[in-house]
Amino acid sequence: MMIRRLWIAALALGFLLVPFHGGVAAFPVDGDQTTFPPKSELNEDALDKPREVFRSEVAGGKSYMVNLGNLAFSSPGILGGVARQAGVSCGSCHVNGAGNAKFFMPKMSTRPGNFDTTGPLFNPKADNFILDAVRIPSLRGARYLAPYGHDGRMPSLHDFVRNVIVNEFAGPEPSPVIVDAIVAYIHDIDFLPNPSLGPGGRLVGQINDSERRGEALFMKPFPHDPGLSCAGCHVPSAAFVDHQQHDVGSGGLFKTPTLRNADFNAPYFHDGRFDSYDQVVAHFDHVFDLGLSAQDRRDLVAYLTAVGDGVQPYEHDGAGATLKEINDFTTVLGAAISANDKDIIALAVDTIGSELRELTERYPDRKNTSVSGGQQQRVLARVGLKELVLMLRRIDMAAAENRFSDAAAEYKNYRNLVTAAVPALLASAEPWSLFNPAVHDAHYAALRQVLQTKHTAH
Repeated sequence: MMIRRLWIAALALGFLLVPFHGGVAAFPVDGDQTTFPPKSELNEDALDKPREVFRSEVAGGKSYMVNLGNLAFSSPGILGGVARQAGVSCGSCHVNGAGNAKFFMPKMSTRPGNFDTTGPLFNPKADNFILDAVRIPSLRGARYLAPYGHDGRMPSLHDFVRNVIVNEFAGPEPSPVIVDAIVAYIHDIDFLPNPSLGPGGRLVGQINDSERRGEALFMKPFPHDPGLSCAGCHVPSAAFVDHQQHDVGSGGLFKTPTLRNADFNAPYFHDGRFDSYDQVVAHFDHVFDLGLSAQDRRDLVAYLTAVGDGVQPYEHDGAGATLKEINDFTTVLGAAISANDKDIIALAVDTIGSELRELTERYPDRKNTSVSGGQQQRVLARVGLKELVLMLRRIDMAAAENRFSDAAAEYKNYRNLVTAAVPALLASAEPWSLFNPAVHDAHYAALRQVLQTKHTAH
């Protein structure tokens, strides 16, 4: 019955609902349409996303603070005007709490995977007039990895989060609860499990000879300085860090990065100068005159690869995963309505609405000639998602006018729609959505062709 009503509504409106604004720009990001430099790349079209493992889910469920922190982390609304206008959030760089190796902005990046946090784009007042881009790190296991920042300048994650919001992205002073929530969220992101690592960070299980030799080399003192070894800084028993800063011949003092899950954290070094473990090992061999043979280098790379592995590092992006996160955010909205907290209600409505609008665009409208078939299913999916956004607006308006009982009633309607009809609508339309690799590739090929023609014309 709900699906039939939505279909009738779509026909009555001529497939058009109230325009929706404020979502993240579609890939590829074009300079004429956004505040970004032309040819910026946010990797928003990726079909596989990093898998996010939460410590609290293993223990029984995420807390309100973790969900609030995830929501704020996903919201452009906590950052400054340029970031908000562009739809950039913390999650744009740290996708599902991991990194974003394809993130690139001309004049702000020197290569994919790094970004100048002291550049002029987001906060001109913080511009140091030097292009000194730093690698976008993964946040997996961050609770074990103090101090924070590539140079380890901040012992407190709380201070680091505030600095990113206020100084790097020119956001307004965040409330203490928002900073605490983001810290709780980051602390909850766990390393991917690695069956090859046992107690004390030693290799276990079916380890081959090369990996065993690499482990021995990793522990071995350097020939010209017996006080140094790879394991002396990357302490296996302590998440492969020593919480210190070192000069390893890369242009200054930088903190020791973890080797856990590092197979998925390229590029490497503070500025992302190296693409592979082979290059990293070659650098250390040269700088510290280790005298490694070709076999030694291969063995160290084999060891690093074993240490840096993780179970199921990526998962296919789909409506189910997006709705799961939206439902986590929705629990924050429900709690805020019960507490009559207008600020959190407004933040939740804005963030959830943006997520829903992005999800809507995964189901191409009838004007998209790169997609054939499933028109009725796509229309119903879009109408259902847009109705959710309209409900959120009504919740926000009611709360702003202190009509919290009306907001609670509308929230109940929203919950019914998002948990009952909408998942079925999205599943029905998925074969013709951008979650289908064939549809995805045809859509983005057509989009790239349009942009190429446009730039050629200029």
